Amino acid sequence: MFVPQKWFDLYDRDSIVLPDNPLSDLEDVPPNFVGLKQIAPSHVDVVKHDVWRGMVHAYLASTSFVDACVGIVLDGLEQGPHKENTIVVLWSDHGFHLGEKQHWAKRTLWEESTRVPFLIAGPGIEPGEACREPVSLLDVYPTLVDLCGLPEAAHLEGLSLRPQLDDPNAGRERPAVISSYFGNHAIRSRDWRYIQYADGAEELYDHRIDPDEYTNLAGNPDHDEVKRELQKWIPKDAAPELKPFSEQDPNAPKKKKK
Repeated sequence: MFVPQKWFDLYDRDSIVLPDNPLSDLEDVPPNFVGLKQIAPSHVDVVKHDVWRGMVHAYLASTSFVDACVGIVLDGLEQGPHKENTIVVLWSDHGFHLGEKQHWAKRTLWEESTRVPFLIAGPGIEPGEACREPVSLLDVYPTLVDLCGLPEAAHLEGLSLRPQLDDPNAGRERPAVISSYFGNHAIRSRDWRYIQYADGAEELYDHRIDPDEYTNLAGNPDHDEVKRELQKWIPKDAAPELKPFSEQDPNAPKKKKK
């Protein structure tokens, strides 16, 4: 959150609107991710030291700085010889809590942490409305394979996004699957987010009426069918986060001891 002052000057700190953060928001969620891996400052500390507004200000300044840097790259592409033969993909690796659900940074399975900016532009791709279908970063490579006319790689888990690039309202045959720390998974369809933790605890949110994920519907039997449909996508045989030593490549370079 350190960028040149000119990007801070774009915003009036006193008029910045802080994220809505009702204190009751965590009352209906399991404790699994509420206190897990709080490497970032806790929301309690942010409020205690009165730096919430300043941190949101720094985040806005940082995004404007990045936006300008992207503009420099695109200006270079525009002035070079390959602008008519280049596909541009802009994405982020994770979202970012700014106090929502009393959390900061990432490391959760909620929308704020797992939704990322994702744009594709280039020859034959018409700019237009955003696609509301959930997609995955696993889709980047198969999409580029498709757009470049390369042989399909059947082993890839992602899907080509060409149908959505041609028509932003096109449906999608599978939801997005997100995993964080071993055994914890989220399934994001067009209208729903379902979370299942390693111990079986659950969360369910209807994004048509609850985009901020305030109301956990997992315990409501009226939504059991929705849960069953989304549970089908939970990984059944997830790869371990780290291979046992016996399975690691013996020819891999060894780290030097200090």
